[in-house]
Amino acid sequence: MPATVTPFGEFLRASRARVDPADAGLITGGARRVSGLRREEVAVLAGVSADYYARLEQGRERNPSGQVVAAIGRALALDADARAHLFRLAGLAPGMALDASRDLVHPSLRDLLDAFPTAAAYVLSPSFDVLATNPLATALLSPFTGTDNMVRVLFSHPAARSVFVEWGTVATATVHALRLNAGTYPGDPAVHGLIKEMLATSQEFQAIWKDQTVGSLSRAYKVFVHPRAGRIELTYQTFDVRDAPGQQLLVGTPTPGASADAAASLLS
Repeated sequence: MPATVTPFGEFLRASRARVDPADAGLITGGARRVSGLRREEVAVLAGVSADYYARLEQGRERNPSGQVVAAIGRALALDADARAHLFRLAGLAPGMALDASRDLVHPSLRDLLDAFPTAAAYVLSPSFDVLATNPLATALLSPFTGTDNMVRVLFSHPAARSVFVEWGTVATATVHALRLNAGTYPGDPAVHGLIKEMLATSQEFQAIWKDQTVGSLSRAYKVFVHPRAGRIELTYQTFDVRDAPGQQLLVGTPTPGASADAAASLLS
């Protein structure tokens, strides 16, 4: 019976395709038929046999040790998010379970939102539902009233591309973060239901999802063109919420000058 390629194998294949052989210290000559590293090259860099590495990618070997996974992660130059994702896919790091608090915003967190009067602050669930907003975030997201999920906003709302100036960058980062959440919370129906829905309805989502990249939401620069206030530039920071694992607090601070004036105008 032929082996079935596993999510672990798919992630390995996509990751090695992104590595430049020169960056891995390999000297190559002539044109290569495929991008990135060959299986044999990853095996050498990781210190495992080529046959064993091939079995991992093909799903014929499903129980790698932690040492092997760590060595492959180093060979593929994976960052911290991608390494953690690789370990979870290998079954070597437990996925987190979410309880009813996943969608409940603690009263103290709601009070904290209002402590940012000149910033757009809001709370997201693991599936990127908008759970709470302060006044500026409410006004900033007003073009999307009726759609309370940021993934659906980006890929389904007709105003998304006009409001988000760098739509491609924002959409790509959001999908990468959603894939990270899918690995972190493998049993969460909201996360995986959203992924299934978007794969069935959006070709652009499909294309980004297939590249197998993961990444957390972190510091980001976003430009909005709001229908009432005009251009607003925000620098975002993202914070994990300790009282409710999986929730994240995003705080977008206007850049000085015209952008700050536009944000103040929007708030008023």
